[in-house]
Amino acid sequence: MTNLRIVYLLVLLFWLLLTVAHNLAGQTHVGDLVVDIPFSFVAGGETLPAGHYVLAAFDETRIRIFSRQTTGVFVPTHASRRNHSDDSKLVFHRYGQTYFLSALWVRGNPTGRELFPTPAERELSSRQPGMQLAVVRPLK
Repeated sequence: MTNLRIVYLLVLLFWLLLTVAHNLAGQTHVGDLVVDIPFSFVAGGETLPAGHYVLAAFDETRIRIFSRQTTGVFVPTHASRRNHSDDSKLVFHRYGQTYFLSALWVRGNPTGRELFPTPAERELSSRQPGMQLAVVRPLK
């Protein structure tokens, strides 16, 4: 085997390992939240099934929620501040068996993202005033 062929094979092997590592990372970046959500939920007017999701800032006004099975949804948000910075979490509003994603917070960042209530959530809140909060923490 020639030296050129060995170099070619090593470069090919490195490229394959890099591709596999990238796919295993799930295309996440610093600040993304990776969570297992144990219930179906509504975000931006779309109902998503229970499952493993990545929530990522897309720009200053939208987040992207996606999984390996979906290309994702882009949801409009607005900034929200909190006085103390605790762990990362997703906050849901629950009405009966319906969950609406309400906010997400990233550990160490006092500014989080809040979602705008959908028409369906506003309607449910007017009929069922007993809203409960549900919190889901990301995977470590």
